[in-house]
Amino acid sequence: MTSEEKGRKGMATFGVICFGQMISIFGSAMTQFALMIWAWQQTGQATSLALIGFFGFAPALIMAPIAGALVDRWNRKTTIILSDLAAGMGTVAGLILYSSGMLEIWHLYVIAAGVGAFGSFQFPAYSAAITMLVEKENYERATAIWGLAFAVGGGILGPAMAVFLLALVGISGVLTFDIVTFTFAIGLILFIKIPEPERAKDIGKGIKGLFKDAGYGFKYIFKRKSLLGLQLTYFTSNFFGNMSMILLAPMILAVTASNEATLATIMVGMGAGSIVGGIVLTFWGGSKTNKILVIMSGIVIEGICQVFFSLGTSVIMWTTIAFILAMSGPFVFGSSQAIWQRKVPPNRQGRVFAARGVIAMSAGAIGMVLAGPFADLIFEPGMMEGGNLALTFGWLLGTGPGTGIKLIMLLCGIGSAMTALVALSIPRIRNVETLVLDADEPEAIMEIYKDDLMRAYKARKISKDELESLYKKKKEKVY
Repeated sequence: MTSEEKGRKGMATFGVICFGQMISIFGSAMTQFALMIWAWQQTGQATSLALIGFFGFAPALIMAPIAGALVDRWNRKTTIILSDLAAGMGTVAGLILYSSGMLEIWHLYVIAAGVGAFGSFQFPAYSAAITMLVEKENYERATAIWGLAFAVGGGILGPAMAVFLLALVGISGVLTFDIVTFTFAIGLILFIKIPEPERAKDIGKGIKGLFKDAGYGFKYIFKRKSLLGLQLTYFTSNFFGNMSMILLAPMILAVTASNEATLATIMVGMGAGSIVGGIVLTFWGGSKTNKILVIMSGIVIEGICQVFFSLGTSVIMWTTIAFILAMSGPFVFGSSQAIWQRKVPPNRQGRVFAARGVIAMSAGAIGMVLAGPFADLIFEPGMMEGGNLALTFGWLLGTGPGTGIKLIMLLCGIGSAMTALVALSIPRIRNVETLVLDADEPEAIMEIYKDDLMRAYKARKISKDELESLYKKKKEKVY
């Protein structure tokens, strides 16, 4: 089989995975929308919705390094199936509790925690699998297609159908449909083949080795300052972006007297933006020489959109801004993924991508923890008629329910845009694509191999003579 035929076969397999995930995401998005509305009806507080997000993030944050280490140890197809199945059990638990009349807010926190813990396997496992299935010239295109699956399933079909099915069959019907969709997705993966990379030489053994492997991804990133700078940029922009977006639903529900159709319309607009962005990136294929500029421009656009979202007063304006904000997402994520997939060896991507996830998610978790209390205890009271914040910002945002959250969005949008502009001014981040070698370049291969040998030498597994001999043989083979 020629390289071109392998590439076509890999993309076809990838397409099957994407289709299955789109169907599964469709069901999950309906469940999330339905339970979000239920939680708001029960409490009427932004904190409750923010805490659901936090309890989904926190276990994923804790588990991610272990999950990444296991992804590099285990068969990736099996890992994907088991993690999808375990995460789907959260929906089953929700259906049982709701149907029996026992569902309470704290149950949603526990379910979110379970889904988050098992979901921590999915990003490193799927990302590493994509690297093995497609050629590196198509990394951005593949990521765009992956993003389309999320946008169609989660952004368009999910919220729109959730409103319809909630009225038709209620929450229990939505949860049942979700169970059917994730079962279908798992069934598809059972019948496809995902190539496995050669097992990394530095993978440890047993529990002790597992914890050591869990820290490898962080060491890898911190040693490469340009990649670290890029990830810290994400850390900061994620903090502002997640704090803002976790409050989107409470803000819309607050200012529209809990109008579910308005919220669904905005979410559909956001999904449509993701689809358009994904389609454009799929046909374009991404920048070949300056991905970092695409990333930072996208973050600036997202920040500006958050600012205008806070100034919005109509469904049309909010939906338009949501469309533009979401349209930039595929370009930012696709370009970033392409850089990391090019720079990190496939047999180390589980650990390194898990570390990436921890750094990015920790910012999101902090933002989620602060968002609810900031909104409910400080910004919302402060933006009521006569409040201390209303005296300063009332002329711009108005006063009353939801305007405190608007102020948070305004400040977060400014913070996001400034983060990207500062990052572009730092040469180490701006030139990451040239400062860090691609993983398949001889110099990069030898650097990784040398690191492995040095670890083995320091652990007294090989002698100094063996270290020099092995390095020499590898160098002759690579060059």
